[in-house]
Amino acid sequence: MECGAGYISDSFVLHSCKKRRVSECCVMTGIEASLPVLLSPGYYTKPSLKELRARELVDPGYCSRVPDFTVGRFGYGFVRFLSETDVRGLGLDEIVEFHRHEVVVYGDENDKPEVGEGLNKAAEVVLVLDSGMLKSREWGEDVLVKKLKQIAERQGAKFVSFDAVTGEWKFMVQHFSRFGFGDDDEEDIVMNDAEIYDAEKESPIDTDGLELSHSLPAHLRLDPVKMKEMRLLMFHDEEEDMEDSDQKSSSGKEYVRPLQRSAQEVTHRSTPPTVRKTPFPLLEYKRGNFDSDSPGAILMAQQHKGMPLRTVKAQGFKLDLKHETPVSGNYAHNIVDAGLFMGKSFRVGWGPNGVLVHSGAPVGSGGSHTLLSSVINLEKVAFDNSVRDENKKVSEELVDSALVSPLNFHKGINHVMKEVEIGHCKLTLQKLEADRTTLSEISHQYCDVIERQLSVPGLSSSARLGLTHQVMTWELIRVLFADRRPKSPVESLGADNEEDMMQDTKEVSQDVDQEALPLMRRAEFSYWLRESVSYHVQNQISSLNDSHYLEHIFLLLTGRQLDEAVQLAVSKGDVRLACLLSQAGGSTVNRSDIARQLDVWRNKGLDFSFIEKDRLRLYELLSGNVHDALHDIKIDWRRFLGLLTWYKLPPDTSLSITFQTYKHFLDEGAAPYPVPLFIDEGTPEEAVSWKADKHFDISFYLMLLHASEEKEFSSLKAMFSAFSSTPDPLDYHMIWHQREVLEAVGVISSNDLHILDMGFVSQLLCLGKCHWAIYVVLHLPLREDYPYLHVNLIREILFQYCETWSSDESQYRFIEDLGIPTEWMHEALAIYHNYNGNLSEALEQFLQCANWQKAHTIFITSVAHKLFLEDKHTEIWRIATYMEDHKSEIENWELGAGIYISFYLMRNSLQGDADAMTEMDSLQSKNAACQSFVSQLNESLAVWGVRLPVDARVVYSKMGGEICDFLLSTLGEGANRDEQFNCFDTAFSAPIPEDLRSGHLQDAVCLYTSYLSEIALRNSTICHL
Repeated sequence: MECGAGYISDSFVLHSCKKRRVSECCVMTGIEASLPVLLSPGYYTKPSLKELRARELVDPGYCSRVPDFTVGRFGYGFVRFLSETDVRGLGLDEIVEFHRHEVVVYGDENDKPEVGEGLNKAAEVVLVLDSGMLKSREWGEDVLVKKLKQIAERQGAKFVSFDAVTGEWKFMVQHFSRFGFGDDDEEDIVMNDAEIYDAEKESPIDTDGLELSHSLPAHLRLDPVKMKEMRLLMFHDEEEDMEDSDQKSSSGKEYVRPLQRSAQEVTHRSTPPTVRKTPFPLLEYKRGNFDSDSPGAILMAQQHKGMPLRTVKAQGFKLDLKHETPVSGNYAHNIVDAGLFMGKSFRVGWGPNGVLVHSGAPVGSGGSHTLLSSVINLEKVAFDNSVRDENKKVSEELVDSALVSPLNFHKGINHVMKEVEIGHCKLTLQKLEADRTTLSEISHQYCDVIERQLSVPGLSSSARLGLTHQVMTWELIRVLFADRRPKSPVESLGADNEEDMMQDTKEVSQDVDQEALPLMRRAEFSYWLRESVSYHVQNQISSLNDSHYLEHIFLLLTGRQLDEAVQLAVSKGDVRLACLLSQAGGSTVNRSDIARQLDVWRNKGLDFSFIEKDRLRLYELLSGNVHDALHDIKIDWRRFLGLLTWYKLPPDTSLSITFQTYKHFLDEGAAPYPVPLFIDEGTPEEAVSWKADKHFDISFYLMLLHASEEKEFSSLKAMFSAFSSTPDPLDYHMIWHQREVLEAVGVISSNDLHILDMGFVSQLLCLGKCHWAIYVVLHLPLREDYPYLHVNLIREILFQYCETWSSDESQYRFIEDLGIPTEWMHEALAIYHNYNGNLSEALEQFLQCANWQKAHTIFITSVAHKLFLEDKHTEIWRIATYMEDHKSEIENWELGAGIYISFYLMRNSLQGDADAMTEMDSLQSKNAACQSFVSQLNESLAVWGVRLPVDARVVYSKMGGEICDFLLSTLGEGANRDEQFNCFDTAFSAPIPEDLRSGHLQDAVCLYTSYLSEIALRNSTICHL
């Protein structure tokens, strides 16, 4: 028995132990399930996971109410969640992420709980700032605290404190997303782009990394692991090269910018971080030999899994800077394309008013500093320099006088209108009509316009110089190409006095004598030349003193100021010289005599040292020896041309020969280069920057044009380049008028000067003069190889600058008067209003431009339901019936606007409207019509789908419910049961609210119950009988 008793006791004990172990195992399993998960190295919690496990064992449910739960990362900071927090089963690795000066809680918005739940609750955040980096900038503590307060407030947090000793920045948040420094804050407070930090100063980040020659991956938060995997999928053969490259890249320690995320962190996370859907950047630019023809190659840098990125100081591109650009007039600034580094293209584009959008920054502009771009730049090109005052501000008065006034005068001149049909469009092209007899008057009118501009206050000195040049150019056009208009006898008899009649007679005789016309033109040109060089002459004379009267006389002769030269010689008692000067430029006999006398002196060995050098210079000039007279003297090209005209060539030489003679000397290098006036009389800086092999002055081009006997002048493009007349390379406003006038009078003929036309159009658009820009486009010549040029330009102007011309009534009317199709204007307005969300107005404009399909879509998806809910049924009927005439051009008409027409017709019929289009007397016919309408509603909902907003579906329900109510309200009009039940079937299939459907169902049940009662009563009566 003892043995038995002992055996029973041992069995009982053994069973109890097993049961206790099973119970403890179940308890521990439940505790582990309640604990949060944290595996990332460097991260910690308070209480720790060990303490949480012990407390959960003692106090079950403790993890659902942990007070002041804290998650942190050594060297980065921590987050203390206020009040009690439920941490059961939280994957802290995916939820909480600490980066440099930043903490992210629930980085994936899809996984974020409501505010107050999980870890998305109020908390105290402490971030540790890098004290070493802060010392690199000499910040005062007050300034830094102010900046940190601004950052906190901008992110919706409340600043608490900042400890400058420990670098701890403390602030409070009400909920979580991402808090800390943004990229701009990092640069503003910590970073200096020129500073390079040692990797050892970084927080615990592995310094073994991969070299990158561009910092974009760090900014874009690209995952190097993902990048390597993608590379291996495409380039299997380069794995060995990658390993070699990784071994070489592990030794560097210099950083340009701190990395936001390291690859080592990623490898320890249970779930890889979300990578932004951005094409991977091209990480390395491998330069070719720029001294040869071999192009550089852009390659992907090698990467290795598990190794963090490391950036090095970039050197940028080495590009050629030898070429000038027409925009800057200076050395080219080359663009580094950030889009290229991003592994995708980004086209440089133009926006309104001369805004240039590009993805690069100028590099290699000077010195050793180079830049790499990773931003999109918007820069405005200065199309409006010609209308800026001396304070560099756009003046409306200058806009009116410089652009609008000349165009108004141009519009007032006779035009030839030509209506052309381009495709399905009709345009009225315009062409200036004039002849050489009216050219003189036209030139004078343009000069008057420019002189009025000179009276505008606030003009800069360079602007005044440019306007003076324009006046002289118009005068030269008149001198070289205008013909004299002969006076009729009637005009002569209308003279007021004998003197006027004698003058008219003189002009008539001059016009009749055709042989004298070249000499008269030469005389006018001589006067023009004298006026154009007077500035240089007076400027040099002002620097002389009275003792240099011979030099003074020579300068007067270079400007053909003979009277002043003779008077000066007489005043100095030099009578013989005065006599010679009085005959200067006259008979060639006198020149020959002076030349022979100089030769006699030379042949006889006369010692010229006893004669003043300036006097000999005068003798050489009077003898026609211009080059010897100009020995050791530099003069401008106009005065040199004047010396040839006045003193070297015979007085009866034609202007063509004169210009050809100068061109001959120019080709041989024996004449000054005909630089533009703004260089000749401008600032020394402009003269230094000008290259003498680029462009002539427009005045010299006009002279060559006069001397050319060919109809096609080969230098037209250079002649009408902005560089030939103005220092502003984008100013075409006056040379456009000059081209128009010369072409109208038959001097030139060209259809390939579109750069000039488009340059002027750009100027006008930049200043908001869209109507004048279209006016200029209409003057473009029609070309067979570009038949749609006018159409495309005008439509582009209307679309891009819709806000400008549509808000100005005068511009709107002006464009209409130009004959621009109103459909284009309405289409531009429609797209503009559609873009800005004004769909009602967009609908009206689409209707006006007959874009029925687009109008119908907007009507159904955006407008009709709003009008319906506002009880504006008349407006719906107006729009729908307006489109009904063109329903053959509209897709899904019956399932769109046709539904509203059907609804109103159906409602009127069911209400018994005498004017209804359809009479439905029987319940069966009414039900058939309603059933057809309900089917139309359901099919429309299926076709339009998600394009119909909620309000539109509500309207569909209202229409269906109203029709069904009308139908069911007529059930008691002597219909049989089958017809009544068919009406309920129609109502049940309609897209109506469920409460209304339930009400109809109850009515149907009542009807069916009544029907059953009648059957039962009938059967009972039959049985009783």
